Amino acid sequence: MTMVIPVPPSGGQGTTTAGEVAATAAGEVAEVTQDTVEEMGRLAQYIQDSIPKLAGFGVRVLVALAVFFIGRIVIRWIQKLVRRSLERSSADKGVEQFVDSFLKFGLYSLLIFSIAAKFGVDTASVAALVASGGVAIGLALQGSLSNFAGGVLILILKPFEVGDYIVEDTNKNEGTVKEIQIFYTKLSTIDNKTIVIPNGMLTNSSLTNATAKAERRLDLKISISYQAELRKAKALIEEILTTDPCVMKDEEINVFVDELADSAVILGARAWVKNEEFWPTRWRLLETIKLSLDEQGIEIPYPQLTVHVGGNR
Repeated sequence: MTMVIPVPPSGGQGTTTAGEVAATAAGEVAEVTQDTVEEMGRLAQYIQDSIPKLAGFGVRVLVALAVFFIGRIVIRWIQKLVRRSLERSSADKGVEQFVDSFLKFGLYSLLIFSIAAKFGVDTASVAALVASGGVAIGLALQGSLSNFAGGVLILILKPFEVGDYIVEDTNKNEGTVKEIQIFYTKLSTIDNKTIVIPNGMLTNSSLTNATAKAERRLDLKISISYQAELRKAKALIEEILTTDPCVMKDEEINVFVDELADSAVILGARAWVKNEEFWPTRWRLLETIKLSLDEQGIEIPYPQLTVHVGGNR
């Protein structure tokens, strides 16, 4: 506040004494002090009036936190109960994971909605707002809804299950199915990487399920030179297949000429093995065939080019 000391106009007859100046200053100080006291009084009164409201709000916050933590415990208990029920009913692992994920999402949404209602949020207004914005939300979440519908279709149609080895033909993603969630499916690759694929993509594109059956046919191709003894090579390969412990003896074992290529005769070999033994058996047979052909002097050729040079003209 600025103190103003009245000064008579120049040439006037009155003069201001020191006592008058001091009295004016004291009056201004008293006025400022009075204003400050009144402001502090109003602030104190406001705080005093607001204490019950603040205390009530704090209590509601504590109650909301308590309800949330108790609700989380109840949700986990319900999830555990549902999982045990599904396990006792011998449900598919993918169904168990999908139901658990959906149940968790739904129960947490219900819990948060209930807590908001306890804080005085008008549930009718919220419901009306959600209903009016349903179209916009549906358009914004079109991809998520498609993935959700894809997850439901996967569980109903069962093109694959948890534990199957699948190849997604569009992007050539492949691996063992580990989880089927609400919106996506997780694959684990041979080198222990995790691939996350939206369920909508899996239901809208073709895929190959390599482990849908318990048995799998093993197809091998072996090249031998045109100078090698064909019957001897076929008999040797057939003997290796017949004596291998993982090759199924009650299924057909066949060795045949598959192609007469430019630089080699391509022999084909077919046998059946159990799905889980496919790759170890394939690797072992190829190594054994190579070593056995070398021992018998049967050459596995590589592409060659023969150049004939004409004589002098």
